[in-house]
Amino acid sequence: MQAPGWEGILDEGERILWQGRPDTRLRLKPTSLVGMAFGASFAGFALFWMIMAAQAGGGFWMFGLLHFAIGLAIALGPLVWDPFRRSRTWYTLTDRRAFIATDLPLQGKKLKSYPIDEDTPLEFTPGEPATVSFARETRRGNKGRRYTVRIGFERIPDGEHVYRLIRDIQRKDREAKELT
Repeated sequence: MQAPGWEGILDEGERILWQGRPDTRLRLKPTSLVGMAFGASFAGFALFWMIMAAQAGGGFWMFGLLHFAIGLAIALGPLVWDPFRRSRTWYTLTDRRAFIATDLPLQGKKLKSYPIDEDTPLEFTPGEPATVSFARETRRGNKGRRYTVRIGFERIPDGEHVYRLIRDIQRKDREAKELT
């Protein structure tokens, strides 16, 4: 018998070991502060330009609105988007896989699963809350540059417990392979 809501998702005999959600409190990283300063400068310049253009008369000043809005979005994004994204994220760990579910505007509902075995690149970042990373994903940034991000259960209150659960899964997988 499978857990309610997981019919057709979990494999036969797969069991849920843990479920949780990330902490939604605001957390600013140094890289966030740099981006926020750039966004504020960008918005400030756009505002200055709009004021100067408005003094010349006509509606030409309105072309600065897009730049002002973009600057505000860059400046305020880390304050608003990151906590919002985490508030719309759910985590599940089974005895075989880790699941990350999200429900975000414009993107809709997504459910990604990551297999857990002895070769899973496991990383634990202690703290209150802690982060347990178990996968890496290559993404494409601006100008086509590729970069790697860690995937995992971010900012969870019971990180040590989840880390030990994943280590147990890895140990059992290793033992099962040794028997074959």
